[in-house]
Amino acid sequence: MHERIVDLLKKNHLSITESRKKILSHFFDANGALAHADIEQKSGTEFDRVTIYRTLQTFVEKGIIHTIPTTDNSVRYALCKDECSAGHHHDDHVHFMCDECGTTYCLDHVTVPKVALPDGFKAMQNDLVVSGLCNKCS
Repeated sequence: MHERIVDLLKKNHLSITESRKKILSHFFDANGALAHADIEQKSGTEFDRVTIYRTLQTFVEKGIIHTIPTTDNSVRYALCKDECSAGHHHDDHVHFMCDECGTTYCLDHVTVPKVALPDGFKAMQNDLVVSGLCNKCS
């Protein structure tokens, strides 16, 4: 996995730092999406909050991870697929949040339906989050 992380950073023209490698490893190890607090907890005192925040923002800007809105107005992050690039996220899939265990899943095979907007409106991002019980909790 170390090689995949280094290759991903190189592909996106990012410096290969310990913080970036460690934070990316959390995403590769995760079963679902992660919040800033999840990464902070997994990293312990290794990195401060600002380093984690800036790293996450850089990864979003480069198309490495994407954001998932939550009902409490916080944000979760998940790895992007290969089609994403800097400034162009192609994560038009549904996200599922389990009410029981709190895990957020990317349902890559379930696409967000097209929304017919009135003339003059242009969608920049289209998110669909479904909540309920995941297959482990139901």
